[in-house]
Parts: sequence; C-alpha cells; structure tokens
Amino acid sequence: MSRARRGRGSLGLSPQKSSGCWGLAAVTSPFLPCLLPLSLRWPPSPRLRLPSLFRNMAFVTRHFIRAMASSSTASASAKKIVVKHVTVIGGGLMGSGIAQVAAVTGHTVVLVDQTEDILAKSKKGIEESLKRVAKKKFAEDPKAGGEFVAKTLSSILTSTDAASVVHSTDLVVEAIVEDLKVKNELFKRLDKFAAEHTIFASNTSSLQITSIANATTRQDRFAGLHFFNPVPMMKLVEVIKTPMTSQKTFESLMDFSKALGKHPISCKDTPGFVVNHLLLPFLMNAIQLYERGDASKEDIDIGLKLGAGHPMGPFELLDYVGLDTIKFIIEGWHEMDPQNPYFQPSESLNKLVAEKKFGKKTGEGFYKYK
Repeated sequence: MSRARRGRGSLGLSPQKSSGCWGLAAVTSPFLPCLLPLSLRWPPSPRLRLPSLFRNMAFVTRHFIRAMASSSTASASAKKIVVKHVTVIGGGLMGSGIAQVAAVTGHTVVLVDQTEDILAKSKKGIEESLKRVAKKKFAEDPKAGGEFVAKTLSSILTSTDAASVVHSTDLVVEAIVEDLKVKNELFKRLDKFAAEHTIFASNTSSLQITSIANATTRQDRFAGLHFFNPVPMMKLVEVIKTPMTSQKTFESLMDFSKALGKHPISCKDTPGFVVNHLLLPFLMNAIQLYERGDASKEDIDIGLKLGAGHPMGPFELLDYVGLDTIKFIIEGWHEMDPQNPYFQPSESLNKLVAEKKFGKKTGEGFYKYK
C-alpha cells in the first residue's frame, strides 16, 4: 500500500504530519489549526512529559473555547430582524395601503412624502379605508369600530424629511414613482442616515431590484417587497431576493409579510417577478388581438371572465392598473428584450396615453367611466 502523501491540505485520517501538525486535528475541527506543538506530534517524542502535555491541552482548549464564542457571536448577529418600526416612502395609493396594513397589525409606521398637503390627503384616504373596514368588522359595535380607527391612525406618523426618521427604523419600504434614477437618489441618501440593521425594500413592480440596490452600501440588506393594489385587500406579497440579499434579510421580510396577514411568495430578481412576468404578456397579447381586429375588447373581456373565471377582463384590468403605468413598464422591458413579441409598442395604448386617458383614474381609457 502506498503511503499517503504528506503536506498542506492533506485530509488523511492516519496519524501523519499535515503542515507540521497531526493531520487528524485539521480534519476534526476548523477551530484547531496547527496548534499542537512538538510534544503532541506523531510519533511521540521520547522527551514527552505529562506536565507539558497538560499545558498543551490547556492551550488548545482555551483557543477552542474562544473560537466557539466568536462563532456564537457571529451566529447571533446573523439572526433575523423582527420588524416593529416601518418607514414607508411615498404617500400614494400603494404607500398609503402599505402604511395602513402595517399599522393595523401593530407596527409603528412613519409615512413620508414631499409635502404636508400630500400627507394630509394620504392620511385622509387611510382613515376612509379604515372606516370601511371597521363598518364590516365591527358591525355590531360601532364604538369599538371608532376606537379601532382612532388607534390605527395614531400608529401612523408623518414626515416630509425621510433622512430624519430612518435612523431608528427596522424597515424602509419605498413606494414612489417607477423611475430608476429617482429611486437610486433616494436610497443613496437614506443609506447615509439609516441604522446599520435597517433593511431597505422597494415596492417596484417592474424595475430590477439589483439596479436599485446598487446605489447603496447595504446590498445584503436590500430586497424587493412587491404588494398588490388595493393593498388592504390583496393577500399576495412578492419577496424578491437578489444574488446579494442575505438569507437573514430574506427571512425577515417573509416573516414581516406574514405578520401583515399576507401570503408571501419568493422570486429571484427576474423581470416582472412572478405575477407581472406572466400578466404583462397576457395583457399585451389581448391588445394585439384587439388591434388586429380578431375580436372586440368587450368580447375579449367577456371571454376571459366567463371562459376562464377571471374576475376582470384584460381591458378592464388595463384600465384599473393605469395605461400610463402599463406603457412605462412595457417600454422598459422592450429595451431589455427588443425581440420579444409581447413587448412591442402598441398603437392604441400609445394613443390613449398621449391623450391623457390613463384608465379608471382619469375617467377614460379603453372604456369610459362616470
């Protein structure tokens, strides 16, 4: 039998030299680098003395204990963050909805936007939404419903200065305009003021999370947290993990989503994530079917509702989401994948957006609304 090769990196279990120490020690534990002195080498030195052996064993034991303590400290620092304090940037429909569900579930919330007027409208919208919830939830006890509304509203603070409030928050959720440059500028600024443990998350529905996270120095504490409109009603949340997102951050956001009463699903940083990756081509295919004259928009909607059980037809959904939003997303995806047949410019979509007919929010899109 050939003798095992000696030298650095040997993993043989026979008593041998491995970089000057007993090979078994290197295999047994990563905490025991070549610590064993001459008196513990193999074969034993004829000069071996019992006191020397005890001293060497004590030295190794102390090193092992220190290494284990260091490992425990590192493990503790890798524990998940329990999100209690949330800062929501953007008082629009999505931001207000996120703030509402966070407050309802017992989180302290700071809602941030550019002006006090915007924040006042946001707070009023949240109050009206809470009253609708209370009317159903506390139908037999209006007083309890009023207390529910008041208590929830008191949990939502407002500010026009994001930098001054993120120093004590556990999570920042951004829900502003779908513009990469604007998002990058925001997160780059907040990165300087936020606490070390603070997680950053974007509610973007179309932009690459990695591209947004690149503006910060905390890419391991950055992920996507995509809610669906209307936030208080829709149960789904997509948690987007980039190649740099730590497992601790990912698990913290999954737990936070569940604490909101949502059902989180995970996805890599792929265009559109799960839902929009499938939904946008479907909607654009419906537009192309209509533009070719193969079917009317009314019949396409009826077909999907009665034939596939969809609650809304594709053109109803387009108007509900906002044609300007759809156009913006498709143009971005077209730049990334210009050969994709579903990401091609749409004449009817472009015309409606140019006429400021964005859908339900403006009173007219593919359909007219009173």
